[in-house]
Amino acid sequence: MSIANSEKIDQVFARFADVEKAMSAGPSGEKYVRLSKEYAELEPVVKTARALREALSEREDLAGMVDDAEMGEMAREELAALEPRIEELEKRLQMELLPKDAADERNVILEVRAGTGGDEAALFAGDLFRMYQRFAQSRGWKVEILSASESGRGGYKEIVASIKGAGAFAALKYESGVHRVQRVPETEAQGRIHTSAATVAVLPEAEEVDVQIEDKDLRIDVFRASGPGGQCVNTTDSAVRITHLPTGIVVSQQDEKSQHKNKAKAMKVLRSRIYEMERRKLADERASERRGQIGSGDRSERIRTYNFPQGRVTDHRINLTLYKLDQVLAGEGLDELIQALTTEDQAARLAEAARADD
Repeated sequence: MSIANSEKIDQVFARFADVEKAMSAGPSGEKYVRLSKEYAELEPVVKTARALREALSEREDLAGMVDDAEMGEMAREELAALEPRIEELEKRLQMELLPKDAADERNVILEVRAGTGGDEAALFAGDLFRMYQRFAQSRGWKVEILSASESGRGGYKEIVASIKGAGAFAALKYESGVHRVQRVPETEAQGRIHTSAATVAVLPEAEEVDVQIEDKDLRIDVFRASGPGGQCVNTTDSAVRITHLPTGIVVSQQDEKSQHKNKAKAMKVLRSRIYEMERRKLADERASERRGQIGSGDRSERIRTYNFPQGRVTDHRINLTLYKLDQVLAGEGLDELIQALTTEDQAARLAEAARADD
């Protein structure tokens, strides 16, 4: 039996009708927002299921005509053309029925840090950040730097930014992990290739309603902001360091001259780190967090290598190599990697769902 005629789809149709009826009653406030969101999630499933049911009904009608002396040839031709459409609709419906990641539509807190490799690692961290910045801008997303610790020559020891845009987390969530670079440093007289690394963390931005943080759980220290080499950049205690005592998470912020603004930015990052930690904990409890070809996104994993001498980028989770390093670092080629990772993840989840149904 086709998935279009399954009990699961009957339940989707019934719920969609209930939501439509509830929305026609003119709800307001929080109820309207909740119903609108559910309607938007159910509508594509209903449309695909209806199209598939119509195609299956048409196939049944055509199958009954193939032995007809006058209409048989035409029926066989139309059947041959209809089969690929049914197959495509079946796949699309299965994809639309997969559980959605509740964080996919959220904005992102992006953290890039230099790893092993000294100055070269810091330069690479700068390259990575600019890659994500260009990718975000190409999609019309807004990028705001929350904090940055520069190393000189365009490098960063650490940079944290907010990326705001529809589906930002869905697109960037596979970027978390260790990124490795292989290239000849400008200071290398012998032309030897050096290997260095940077870590990337992509966190879904949390709202205040997602994470309840008690004042008693925070230790807030204020201090004088410092610039390169430890020199003071202002004469007031405007820099803020917030420690979340239950988890031990520490966030420092000193980019703003206002202590109030620094505290607000630090709280935004802290809230998102706690939210992501809770998401991972829940995922572990539900399914021991599936370890497929995509991996866990843990920062200890080496996920990708950028090889400058050969102009290639290799994603080790899906064994994909692209000989377009310049395009990837320019942001435009990153989309191909993200699409491949997304497709692989969807295929793995479809296989998992099929096993669960057996």
